[in-house]
Amino acid sequence: MYYRLFRKLYEREAIRMCRKCRDFIRDGQRILDLGCGAGIVGKTFQEFFRAELLGVDIVDRRVVDIPFKLSSSSSLPLKDNSFDLVLISYVLHHTGKPKVLLEEAKRVSRDKIIVFEDIPDTWISGIFCRFHGFSFDKLFRNPTKTTFYSEREWKEVFKQLGLNLLFSQRVNNFPVKKELFVLGV
Repeated sequence: MYYRLFRKLYEREAIRMCRKCRDFIRDGQRILDLGCGAGIVGKTFQEFFRAELLGVDIVDRRVVDIPFKLSSSSSLPLKDNSFDLVLISYVLHHTGKPKVLLEEAKRVSRDKIIVFEDIPDTWISGIFCRFHGFSFDKLFRNPTKTTFYSEREWKEVFKQLGLNLLFSQRVNNFPVKKELFVLGV
């Protein structure tokens, strides 16, 4: 119900996200949308880049028709290097083990991991992030507590996992800073 109410908003944001990624995704690439949720973002990337797409999530909440697999975040039922890139769109803060999710993304990606993430960089954005986390956890019965990292903390996580930060850019700043990270595997 939630995704159906906000579908148009998600679609517009997904188009903006695609435009931000033009320099990093070639038409026709094979993309894994890890933590695809409603599938709206993945479907938009699929159409924008004429990509082959697979959505993966721990629960099927799709409101659009995309190829899909149920999977835990700790062990993806996919072969090593089976995708050109992995898209992780505002998902890492919802998992209790973001390092494990990133390790799996690294394992299945041949080239890049593209991450969009909320960054609580001011006191007001911290309040919005806490509210978002609390409401998401309750509404969707999230089994793990939503946790937000600072930009510095994410960069340290990427470094620890041997992921090369190729590009980062603020994509929005109100009420919460939203950051694009492009990682080489």
